[in-house]
Amino acid sequence: MRFHNSQLRIIVIASILLLALASHPVEAQLTRSTAKVGTTAAQFLKIGVGARAIGMGNAQAAVLGDVSALYWNPAALPRMNVGSELMFNHAEWLADVSYDYAAGMMHLGDFGTVGLSFVSLAVPEDIVRTVNAPEGDGRRWDAGSIAIGLTYARNLTDRFSLGVNAKFIRERIWNESATGFAFDVGTMYLTEIPGLSLGATIANFGTTMQLSGRDLAVNVDPNNNVGSGPNNVPADLKAEEYELPLSLIFGVAYELHLSEDFRWTTAVDAANPNDNTEHLNMGAEFAWREILFGRIGYKALFLRDTEQGLTWGVGVHYGIVNSFTVKLDYGFADYGRLENVQYLTLSIGMN
Repeated sequence: MRFHNSQLRIIVIASILLLALASHPVEAQLTRSTAKVGTTAAQFLKIGVGARAIGMGNAQAAVLGDVSALYWNPAALPRMNVGSELMFNHAEWLADVSYDYAAGMMHLGDFGTVGLSFVSLAVPEDIVRTVNAPEGDGRRWDAGSIAIGLTYARNLTDRFSLGVNAKFIRERIWNESATGFAFDVGTMYLTEIPGLSLGATIANFGTTMQLSGRDLAVNVDPNNNVGSGPNNVPADLKAEEYELPLSLIFGVAYELHLSEDFRWTTAVDAANPNDNTEHLNMGAEFAWREILFGRIGYKALFLRDTEQGLTWGVGVHYGIVNSFTVKLDYGFADYGRLENVQYLTLSIGMN
């Protein structure tokens, strides 16, 4: 499908307006307060995916690469040079929390590109402690979160792409749970300067979340008088509703081929979240024959009171009989006093 210049201008203008309208809630909330850390639900949605991305400091909004684009910018999916790809990512997150990500994408010709993703965060089981039973009262509790995403993306022109990711979100702690729905909308533009790409993403634009469950059930006396009126009336405590961690991200990436064998890619993202201050992520990747990779980055530059910082990673990608490519990537992120997080990602690409 080809677009005339006038149509292309309309597409670009519409995309800019979409980003501006969707970012309005972010700006409004930041106007109210810039100290809203911990006031949004589903914080696990902010944990990045893919060892390559972690090694590059999470600067991925304008980077072309692997199926982790389902998370970072769905508009990058149609630009992948494989017919389909599967990814499995595992990380031992902070405080012994397990974080897993699985995703797959497939090109469907002129129809576009589709993808499916699954995110799981699991808190290890522990004993229930109370004031009267500090060593445990015989019960055990745990917590977990999941997100299931369905993605559609398409190249609207030879340079401009649009992608949308719809996801179901569920969080659970002990006997309480909350559900929500959200969208990620991404755009990507390959400029006329060879190797220079621009990307923008609105992440987690959706509903609020509110916990409910049997532990919020109580019996009440409406008039506070056991001698009159109804007593022991079943009721539920109402938990507070919380917004999702909405974020607007703009990115720029530049890919430079130093020679036939060597490639150097640099990327910078600017993030504007609704529950923290604006910050930058930046990273670089050095590739030899698209087989061996070295990466370095820095996360959350200018983010207030952060423990995040230096990241790095390595990778090996190996083609098998020109049909399959196996990718094994490792990423490391420094979290200061919270020590560090290590990622391991296995991907399989099929032509």
